Amino acid sequence: MSDNAPLYLAMWSGPRNISTAMLRSFGSRTDTFVCDEPLYAHYLKATGLPHPGAAEIIAHDESDWRKVADWLTGPVPEGKSIFYQKLMTHHLLPVIDRDWLERLTYCFLIRDPREVLTSYLNIEELAEPSLEDLGFPQQQEIFEMVRERTGQTPVVLDSKDVLDNPAGILARLCEVLGIEFTDAMLTWPPGPRATDGVWAKHWYSAVEKSTGFQPFRPKPDQVPEHLQSLYEQCLEYYDRLYEKRLTVEA
Repeated sequence: MSDNAPLYLAMWSGPRNISTAMLRSFGSRTDTFVCDEPLYAHYLKATGLPHPGAAEIIAHDESDWRKVADWLTGPVPEGKSIFYQKLMTHHLLPVIDRDWLERLTYCFLIRDPREVLTSYLNIEELAEPSLEDLGFPQQQEIFEMVRERTGQTPVVLDSKDVLDNPAGILARLCEVLGIEFTDAMLTWPPGPRATDGVWAKHWYSAVEKSTGFQPFRPKPDQVPEHLQSLYEQCLEYYDRLYEKRLTVEA
């Protein structure tokens, strides 16, 4: 990143990942403005899915993806030099044009699909997810699109790696992005943020209690038998990106 050019960092994640903790991490930087799932209102309005608080989200946030895209690629708010964008892969519906995405710098946040699925099932309204609901194929699509258009392999972070060694992985990420790493990215005060989406009350109870990245602890939950086929499909996508993940070693 040059001294004058702002960094538009699109962190593409599926649901039930550590994406909000990563939002907290980058939000702790003094040079960074963060935004939380800016395409969510459009996604809910277009799909009609019964997510918790859907009507409130649509009423509160911009639901025209074109206006959202203009904002995400326009001047960085508050005069900051980094615009960190927490983006959900399943929110990038087929109707959304892809050309504006070329102006962003990409990073992909992945998580073991067993842990994603067993966490997702705790939300009553979402107890029977489809492959598209979990965002794995969309994540692969966006990854391949970026690689094809740029000729470069974008950064992939695995959530377990981040939790096992947040300082090491985030330092390597900053090195690759051409920005300075700061210890401020490792801790934050508990509580809500003005930059959190209005859906925070439904999803963010754990992260609002946190003061930093929590050590990785394997979930004991098992994928239900009737979702084994879905899990195996997700695993195929996950494994492809896992092979390309960023590690502490150069």
